[in-house]
Amino acid sequence: MAVRRKRGWWRLLLKAALLTLGLLLLVQAWFFLHVLWWNYFNPSNTAFMEAGLARLQEKNPEAELRHRWVDYNRISRHLKRAVVAAEDSRFIAHEGFDWEGIETAFEKNLKKGRIVAGGSTISQQLAKNLFLSASRNPLRKLQEAAITVMIEQVWSKRRILEVYLNVIEWGNGIYGAEAASRRYFKGNAATVGPDQAALLAAMIPNPRYYETHRAARGLLKRKAIIERRMGMVSVPK
Repeated sequence: MAVRRKRGWWRLLLKAALLTLGLLLLVQAWFFLHVLWWNYFNPSNTAFMEAGLARLQEKNPEAELRHRWVDYNRISRHLKRAVVAAEDSRFIAHEGFDWEGIETAFEKNLKKGRIVAGGSTISQQLAKNLFLSASRNPLRKLQEAAITVMIEQVWSKRRILEVYLNVIEWGNGIYGAEAASRRYFKGNAATVGPDQAALLAAMIPNPRYYETHRAARGLLKRKAIIERRMGMVSVPK
């Protein structure tokens, strides 16, 4: 009797494990199909956009996001260089993960005793922006890594940077290079100059704060560093 009961429990656990695995595979398939689709068609919104809109509509139910897609060749080369210099200087060379950057960030955080630096690449940031949340949950980070691999395997570097520049947050309800250029410089993404590009790139870590604090010391210091690095990075043509 005890042996039968034990076998029954093992069968139940096995079924639960297989069900969990099946659901996990279905979720990964859902992500992968979206990655395939967005290689040819532009995403109209992202997980971060949906969260941003919900946040705005808590205060104003009529609020809308500012976002307008522009093709890669209609985005200033200065802005492409500035963003790569600021966020992922080895973007062209790596396959989704900058292990040197991760190691450097880990050492900085260990020294400070808190998180002061991140080692996320543009591909990792894009995976998070498209599908996930800003949570630092380890399971979320694992899913981010899986989606990063999918993106890097399916998309070209040019496509990755194009989507990234069109969906990242650049202020309260402001998403993408075109909306940011219109908000801050009254122009379009194609006309952004080197100084403006460095400022936009410097805003990326905390865009909602810097939207209203564009003279903040930390922002201007970061902008100056980015300006010096812009000529040292490569971007997709």
